[in-house]
Amino acid sequence: MTLLLSTFAAIAATVVWYLSDRARKMYVGTLALIYWGASLMWLVDAASELLELGAEYFTPAVEDMRNDAFLGGSVVVLGLVIWLVVLIVKDPLGTVRAAVRRL
Repeated sequence: MTLLLSTFAAIAATVVWYLSDRARKMYVGTLALIYWGASLMWLVDAASELLELGAEYFTPAVEDMRNDAFLGGSVVVLGLVIWLVVLIVKDPLGTVRAAVRRL
């Protein structure tokens, strides 16, 4: 589940980055790279677990699947948080600067 969730998020972010000029300005490419890095990490984890467990890898317990889904969702949310921090720091549209000037 972790591999699936992070890969779907990576594909979605990549498609948005590719199709939208505004998305490129908003550092969606950085978000896509975060998710592709997570997907690569989970792919290596899945390969090592497959080598370790063999055929048992394809019959996980329901509780393990639930834990993996929660972990995958957490990775997606953490990627979004990191991307938001990058947006606030780099401020491509000048929104944060304008808000600070109004204070």
